[in-house]
Amino acid sequence: MHYIALFFLLALSPLLTAQSAPDHLLRYDQPARYFEESLVLGNGRLGASVFGGTGTDTIYLNDLTLWSGEPVDSSYFPDVAGNLPAIRAALAREDYRAADSLNRILQGPFSASYAPLGTLMLDFDTPNDITDYRRELDLSNATARVSYQSGGTELTREYFVSHPDKVIAIRLSSDRPGTINTTLRFGSLLRYQTEVSDGDLHVNGYAPYHAEPSYRGDLPDAVRFDPERGTRFTSLFRVKHTDGQVTATDTTLELSGVSEAVILVSIATSFSGFDKDPAREGLDNRALAAAALDAASKKDYAALREAHVIDYRSFYDRLHLDLGATSAPDLPTDARLQRYATGEEDKALEELYFNFGRYLLISSSRTPGVPANLQGLWNPHLRPPWSSNYTININAEENYWLIGPGNLSDLHTPLLEFIGNVAQTGARTARNYYGTGGWAAAHNSDIWALSNPVGDFGTGDPNWANWNFGGVWLATHLWEQYLYMQDADYLRDEAYPLLKGAVQFGLDWVVQDTAGHWITSPSTSPEAKYITPDGYVGSTLYGATADLAMLRELFANFLAASGALNIADPFTTRVRETHDNLHPYRVGRQGNLQEWYYDWEDQDPQHRHQTHLFGLHPGHHISPQLTPELANAARTTLDIKGDETTGWSKGWRINLWARLRDGDRAYRMYRTLLRYVPPVGARHGGTYPNLLDAHPPFQIDGNFGGAAAVIELLMQSSADTIHLLPALPAAWPSGSVTGMGARGGFVVDLEWENSRPARATITARANGSTTVIFGDDQRPVTLKAGEQTVLEF
Repeated sequence: MHYIALFFLLALSPLLTAQSAPDHLLRYDQPARYFEESLVLGNGRLGASVFGGTGTDTIYLNDLTLWSGEPVDSSYFPDVAGNLPAIRAALAREDYRAADSLNRILQGPFSASYAPLGTLMLDFDTPNDITDYRRELDLSNATARVSYQSGGTELTREYFVSHPDKVIAIRLSSDRPGTINTTLRFGSLLRYQTEVSDGDLHVNGYAPYHAEPSYRGDLPDAVRFDPERGTRFTSLFRVKHTDGQVTATDTTLELSGVSEAVILVSIATSFSGFDKDPAREGLDNRALAAAALDAASKKDYAALREAHVIDYRSFYDRLHLDLGATSAPDLPTDARLQRYATGEEDKALEELYFNFGRYLLISSSRTPGVPANLQGLWNPHLRPPWSSNYTININAEENYWLIGPGNLSDLHTPLLEFIGNVAQTGARTARNYYGTGGWAAAHNSDIWALSNPVGDFGTGDPNWANWNFGGVWLATHLWEQYLYMQDADYLRDEAYPLLKGAVQFGLDWVVQDTAGHWITSPSTSPEAKYITPDGYVGSTLYGATADLAMLRELFANFLAASGALNIADPFTTRVRETHDNLHPYRVGRQGNLQEWYYDWEDQDPQHRHQTHLFGLHPGHHISPQLTPELANAARTTLDIKGDETTGWSKGWRINLWARLRDGDRAYRMYRTLLRYVPPVGARHGGTYPNLLDAHPPFQIDGNFGGAAAVIELLMQSSADTIHLLPALPAAWPSGSVTGMGARGGFVVDLEWENSRPARATITARANGSTTVIFGDDQRPVTLKAGEQTVLEF
């Protein structure tokens, strides 16, 4: 072992066994009955959801690369762009009913679905006299643990998913020799076969080549399998034991009289890229799984765990949050949530939720080209809610809001590479569906980088199926990555060409209105509907505020990137002229920011989407300082919408209130985001017992959006400013945070007392300048890479 690694391990070793603090520990006094109570583990590709049962321990297994479907078929790109003039003509004569109908022509197939790999079940010969049960997930080392007394014996199980060794490891132990009797078996909703070879249980199977979205209901042949099509998977199970014996059948491994055993699970799929047929051009999943299992088996359990913890903590330990002392009692996590829902104080729970968001991101975003999906990594359903896909009208992007401020920008790579994949299919979408250059993407995508507007060729409602600015929104992440990391090579070689392609689509998509301003036509506002003065409830219009907000942000990003790269040419001139003449924002008669080109009524004034506020967040061109009138209109819009909404929408609204510098309103919504939601029968957004976001049902974006919002309350940054405590809630008068990422290429540590900064430490990733601001106090800072400065307030 390298001396540096050994030194780190020795420093770390007391923390491997010590009791974790309540802001890093989920714990429960009973096994999980539902997925929404399970403990989720992951290494960025492999996922395990642990129930911790005493008679049968159920462990759902996932692989982030196991999806239904196949690469995008070019024949699904009909040349329908010729219909676009008719839609624009209908809008020009204000015939919105005809525009909605014609817009349906510009629809293609639905996305593929993220698939559940299967379930590992451990059946225990356990008496019924269970006492002292404890189930926990320690976020500080990404390890779950179950312990209980049975018949005078203490039985313990420990679980983790290793990124360096590519296996799931489960350690079974007992304080009395020879008392572990367990049968290991496997089941799956997919097609599979099992066999035993050399004492290992082998499972080989394949995913469906087609799965209908669950929201389409009970359709015939909704899930279709073909042994010659679809992604292959292999799951291997090996038991290493100290004593006793392991007996194999065709479908099980049976442990008897064992004192300690380690179960290693190796999983691989044939997925080899978004454009490769996984059945004909796929990776050798059998060989990959076998190689990982054999390599991991050469290490003992302690070495596997040490490597796992060191790797994981290289991410997790970058940031530490302390919101001050708490008087909350030490309770199981579900009881803490229920107590908190009554209005009681629990700063440790608020910190725990934030840390859980970081944990989930580390655990689900480490696979090249395959970002965290709607459920992150953890899905038990063959037809999961909303296909567990990449919904890119907010949800996939919200998954990554924590990346920069959470000091995890290297985990942005799966999304950034995915954007590059979507740009390739999106170039065909732009050409065939819209007759434009550049690249475009619509409402949904999947592992195959689907980019066409979905809706099954006309059956989808245009208010969601025909929104086509997913690529424009995704492209803003490219510039954000540069702002945080200041990597000029990345900007020039990777980000800029993709930015330019998205900008090209935007330029080709806009038309001029009667006032000479550039607008989008046709246009929709994601999942929202308007009511015209004559009572028509519709979706298709021209110049929706959301589209124009995203174009403003994208064009500004591109111009800033061009400046950073010293690029000035006729194309940048055209971008600037178009940017400066986009149709302006309008304030409606209620004082709200208009969502529609005209001051129309909303079909649902409290709709969960608020995409027309994009310029406030995640964009940066609306703010109380820069545009006070528009910021006030955004505030009125949020007042009209209210605080009761779905989980991911709450996460977004907390960020919006933070940008409006209203920390107490944001905090009030943060508390409702943490509102306890039971695992079944929920009708409102909040948090399930295992801290996963209750949309409902489970969607992970609320976790990520809520965690990102905590930093927005404590620090906000731009390319050249860092605002300290811009929206500090009264509930957090004193505290500290270390390791926040700031735009401009800085890392910020902050201590505050009596609701004011006490000390800030600014460290530079690269040579750069910024201005640190608190109220009227402005401190210019210029640093070279690696330098830091301490500011006292």
